Amino acid sequence: MNCRVVVEAAIPVYDVSTPDEAVRIAISKTGELLNPDLNYVEINMGERTSPSGEELPPAFIAADEALVALELEMTVFNVEREEHASRIARKEIGQRLENIPLTVLDVKVLEDEDDEDEAEAETTDSDEEDESDDETDEDDVLPEFEDLIE
Repeated sequence: MNCRVVVEAAIPVYDVSTPDEAVRIAISKTGELLNPDLNYVEINMGERTSPSGEELPPAFIAADEALVALELEMTVFNVEREEHASRIARKEIGQRLENIPLTVLDVKVLEDEDDEDEAEAETTDSDEEDESDDETDEDDVLPEFEDLIE
């Protein structure tokens, strides 16, 4: 089973004056920490809301320092359960983002297209092998290695 895992990270940013600047710096900083090892992780702005439901910017600024909410998405392959996928994602991302709190927001099970493709490939391959056995000629066969040396 393959899963798409979304992890929220709280990225600290220093010497900023606007939320947009803080978000740009946080995305850049996170990209540098994750690349090149985890270049398949997608980095997006997080969504924050107040208790009353009002949308807030993804960065909280106080005294020229910001805490930015980012969402990191990655696909985890060949897992047994959704919990297993979330553990793997947290471990992989957490190893690169030391001392940054992570929370798993969402785990979605992806459809296994590989199973369907493999079933189609097996039927197609067996049909082609049957046809190719009938069409094999002596001229199409490559000579043996010993024959080439002589």
